[in-house]
Amino acid sequence: MGARVGLLDIDPQGTLGAWGRLRAANPRARADLAVESVSGWRLGNALESLRGSCDLVLIDTPPVLDSNARRAIRGADLVLIPLNPTPPDLWAAEGTLTLATEERRPVALMFNRAPAASRLRRRLEAEITARRLQLLDTALGNRAAYANSFADGLGIAETTPATLAGQEIMAAAERLRALLS
Repeated sequence: MGARVGLLDIDPQGTLGAWGRLRAANPRARADLAVESVSGWRLGNALESLRGSCDLVLIDTPPVLDSNARRAIRGADLVLIPLNPTPPDLWAAEGTLTLATEERRPVALMFNRAPAASRLRRRLEAEITARRLQLLDTALGNRAAYANSFADGLGIAETTPATLAGQEIMAAAERLRALLS
């Protein structure tokens, strides 16, 4: 959508950083995306550097709440929590939801690997609505295109933008842009 985007991986699992290394080695990767992996005292400097050179910075935090996650949430314009539409995923998000509330940061939930429709998904949608949490009205389906693009260090917009996965990513990006403006 024309924005310069920075991705910051502070999750010790390092999946996003591994993707960034694959990306750096792939000549098909567009250059308008910066990917960095940091932890500890380097987080503040890396975040400020990306903020200075990017229009949008996304931070991949660990699923457990540690001091890095707290710093990331404290500085966030929006806390986006991706989750599979299952009760255990919503339960696992409780710590992040609590921390975002404590830090007075806006939160949005987004279904990932979601079936188009299911009783369980509708049940989770109802629970999220009853709790007055914001659920994005777009979701990412359980599509091989995401995993295939990821394995090459690329994004859907670079590999299969005209597919359902491409449409989902664009819809999510447009929704997030609207929330942030």
